[in-house]
Amino acid sequence: MSILINKDTKVITQGITGKTAQFHTEKCLEYANGRNCFVAGVNPKKAGEKIFDIPIFASVKEAKEATGATVSVIYVPPAGAADAIWEAVEADLDLVICITEGIPVRDMLIVRNKMKHKVAAGGKETLLLGPNCPGIITPDELKIGIMPGHIHKKGRVGVVSRSGTLTYEAVAQLTELGLGQSSAVGIGGDPINGLKHLDVMKMFNDDPDTDAVIMIGEIGGTDEVDAAMWCKEHFKKPVVGFIAGVTAPPGKRMGHAGAIISTGAETAEAKLEIMESCGFKVTRNPSEMGKLLKSLL
Repeated sequence: MSILINKDTKVITQGITGKTAQFHTEKCLEYANGRNCFVAGVNPKKAGEKIFDIPIFASVKEAKEATGATVSVIYVPPAGAADAIWEAVEADLDLVICITEGIPVRDMLIVRNKMKHKVAAGGKETLLLGPNCPGIITPDELKIGIMPGHIHKKGRVGVVSRSGTLTYEAVAQLTELGLGQSSAVGIGGDPINGLKHLDVMKMFNDDPDTDAVIMIGEIGGTDEVDAAMWCKEHFKKPVVGFIAGVTAPPGKRMGHAGAIISTGAETAEAKLEIMESCGFKVTRNPSEMGKLLKSLL
């Protein structure tokens, strides 16, 4: 069991012929059941061709109809990435994973509003992971994205993070301690994104094969606070919390586009205190995430 993806998920790569997409698609094909899961690519100019023995289609709709794929991953450059997200949403996919970094905020605002209107009008809801995220992995089954596969190990600890590199750090620590992961989810650090910490924590709470979670956040926004408040009332499993950016000065963007403090509750210290009051075991030292989680099991 896992959340969002498993060994039977069928995946489309949008922008598959680009340099980055080729590199990471090949790595995903080599990992676990990737060869059977990546079933289509999309590039209107290369329709009818193949790459890595994967057929290329002119549109997501055609790729879905031909292969039965339910998930897409997007490596389209920033200028066209929001349109690529909308194309996947219009094709009624279950999940869209957008790796692309640097999508203009206005483009994301437009596509998010279109997604909301579609659902309000009775259309199918497509979940969005990202943009500017490393993707998602269910160890020993399937990886979709840019994370290094070899650090993961199958197990029962969930990981959700706004930071790509801190996702890998948490996973590597767990694996070193002999603790495997059920799924590791990078939600991305852009100010306007799809799935939030709260959404992923709800999934981990409902997943019978996840026993505990490491939740990693950053300065800026209130996503981590919203998740912690919900978890206080509903989450039934141990959680380790970490917030990056304890030393960040107010008003200065740090790393991710969404990592900027504008109010008191957006500082790392404030978030850590709220998480602690909601029952999380928090650490201010990222090198202790794995050890701390092990102590809770």
